[in-house]
Amino acid sequence: MDAAGIIKNFLDEMGKLKAFPAKRKMKIYCLYYLAEKIFPGKTYTEAEINELLNSWHTFHDAATLRRELYNNCFVDRDPSKGTYKRKDILPDPEEIMKKFG
Repeated sequence: MDAAGIIKNFLDEMGKLKAFPAKRKMKIYCLYYLAEKIFPGKTYTEAEINELLNSWHTFHDAATLRRELYNNCFVDRDPSKGTYKRKDILPDPEEIMKKFG
């Protein structure tokens, strides 16, 4: 899947998200795009995941993106350690929209 092609209107010339869409479908594709940037198998602290997300968007809201990635099943969170880890297999955006509406 080429999420970047689908969300091209939301990306700047460097490939960074310049806005987080209001429409659910585009939001999910943006989250998929960001999830692809998270190294699979690596555990990130909250600060590390924020830093990674901040390097891939321009609107300075890593907390919202982090929360949305978790809520939409792109990452797992261990609240006792405050760590995040990308799912080994990313969920299909179309399946997420069916599941969560």
